[in-house]
Amino acid sequence: MLDPDTTWEPLTVPWYGGVTAQVEAATGTALWYHPGAPTVALRWVLLRDPAGQFEPQAFLSTDPSAPPAQIIAWFVARWPLEVTFQEVRAHLGVETQRQWSNLAILRTTPALLGLFSLVTLVAHARLDGQPLPVRQAAWYAKSAPTFSDTLAFVRQCLWPVTVFSTSPSSDEVIEIPRALFDRLTDTLAFAA
Repeated sequence: MLDPDTTWEPLTVPWYGGVTAQVEAATGTALWYHPGAPTVALRWVLLRDPAGQFEPQAFLSTDPSAPPAQIIAWFVARWPLEVTFQEVRAHLGVETQRQWSNLAILRTTPALLGLFSLVTLVAHARLDGQPLPVRQAAWYAKSAPTFSDTLAFVRQCLWPVTVFSTSPSSDEVIEIPRALFDRLTDTLAFAA
């Protein structure tokens, strides 16, 4: 519940998607205390949309001299990084490791982030300037490709390569029509 006596300052701030937004902010300083640790001064910023398009949000900064508009800009600029972390959690299992050793956990997360980068670089090289195909669903329209589209694209490029084939003889291989193979590859690339 917002205090009706709160003083709101109108601000124009950089916003998601490279545009600016008209918002209102209330700000102040506070002290963060944790037993055994030194007290830290914080700048808090409460942000609201005068048009009511989004719920009020709170931001904190350990730089109490930073103006509210700068603190909001820092959080908006961090959005692509947050999306990257969400994608590696969803598709590569970051932060879901079940190792018994802290050292194993410390090695796994960078390896998975490296895999995320490798998939991105392979797709970029294979596309050679062409746009990445975006898979659409009747219930979810996307305007831009996501990491799941990128991962499926790389799988579709790698799976047909016979260099990884372990079949010792041709009697283990059966031929299927190309259309069926492509359909199976497409389905499995998004399901895996």
